[in-house]
Amino acid sequence: MTKEIKNPETIGLHGGEYRSDPATTAVAVPIYRTTSYQFKDTDTAANLFALKEFGNIYTRIMNPTNDVLEKRVAALEGGLAAVTVGSGQAASTFCILNCAQAGDNIVSSTDLYGGTVNLFTHTLKRLGIEVRYADPTDPKNFEKQVDDKTRAFYAETLPNPYLRVFPIKEVADIGRKNNIPLIMDNTSSPIICKPLEHGAAVVMHSLTKYIGGHGTVIGGILVDGGNFDWTANAKRQPLYNEPDPSYGGAVWGKVVPELTGANVAFAVRARVVLLRDLGSALAPDNAFGIIQGLETCALRMKQHCSNAEKVVDFLTKHKNVDKVIYPTLHKGELAARAKRYFKGGNGGLVGVEVKGGVEAGKKFIESLKMFYHVANIGDARSLAIHPATTTHSQLTSEELLAAGVTPGYVRLSIGIEHHDDIIADLNQALNISGNASIKPVS
Repeated sequence: MTKEIKNPETIGLHGGEYRSDPATTAVAVPIYRTTSYQFKDTDTAANLFALKEFGNIYTRIMNPTNDVLEKRVAALEGGLAAVTVGSGQAASTFCILNCAQAGDNIVSSTDLYGGTVNLFTHTLKRLGIEVRYADPTDPKNFEKQVDDKTRAFYAETLPNPYLRVFPIKEVADIGRKNNIPLIMDNTSSPIICKPLEHGAAVVMHSLTKYIGGHGTVIGGILVDGGNFDWTANAKRQPLYNEPDPSYGGAVWGKVVPELTGANVAFAVRARVVLLRDLGSALAPDNAFGIIQGLETCALRMKQHCSNAEKVVDFLTKHKNVDKVIYPTLHKGELAARAKRYFKGGNGGLVGVEVKGGVEAGKKFIESLKMFYHVANIGDARSLAIHPATTTHSQLTSEELLAAGVTPGYVRLSIGIEHHDDIIADLNQALNISGNASIKPVS
């Protein structure tokens, strides 16, 4: 039944081929708090370790609770397989390390979360992987950065603070022409955008955000679309076409389809190589918490999007607001992308430039009573933060401006409370910040 389900509201509850626990018939997904699994016999154990058959070996690599979550998110995104990891940041790291090694490069969008910029610009550089940046306003900028060592394209569907939707198909088409996969971070737009349908090869999420939704657990996931030919150009994708000595010379692009009957080499390699060696496993307790959030994600996204649109309408008319940033407020091609790629809403993130600069922005945040001042997004609660001094504070002034983070910019993550209460809190805080920005006459 679950393979026929297409609607996200139903996938969140019934996806992943889980109906009940085979041992107890429990309907809720159990938390399998175990490190290890009993092997039937020595032959079975040997086959599992040799990848001649698939099954549970050790919770660092796989776990039955995590398995249900992986299958449900894969179904939600329209992918063939998924791998959970300990955080969204781990998911970003795994996506790159699963394509590139020392001496290689990837081309990334300039519109990125600050933590990802630090990972790409500094940490990966120390590992010998170069990250080149392309302005997504013109998709052709990605092709200009390609050389023989380019292994992947990377972007966020709805990056903050710009909140300009990425040209998924345009860049994916450029990538496929060069046998380069497009990896999309879809954290900010589950349900409302399906990057795999537009040509992306891999989708990742910080499960901490909208999918988890309750600000209680941290997790990440990689979804293999099963739609990219890793063997089409052996020189372009050496990690999938050259023998891996850590697995007896396995050539992942060939052995995985032979073993599984599916084109999921990306997911399998991420699991049996990167999870095995780096150990960034998602705890089953956290997987259970994220499953609870996933069950209502589709419903919450409707409320996030609806509330955000009402907030945008309010903010654009307020006298103490200089500018509002939201996907539907962009002009020309940027606005067209939102219509082309988003269905059922435009996201729950709103950017606002408060009149009066940095001091007025700080006063605005400190005057909010219902909104939480936290670093997260995608929570059921409404949240606010000043990126220049927090989430993006480790960037240089040039990097801040390139990322769209101006001194007075405030990021709002609109929750699922009643919109009247959200707007009332914003209104009173804006009125206070407006008074604070008026300089007394000397």
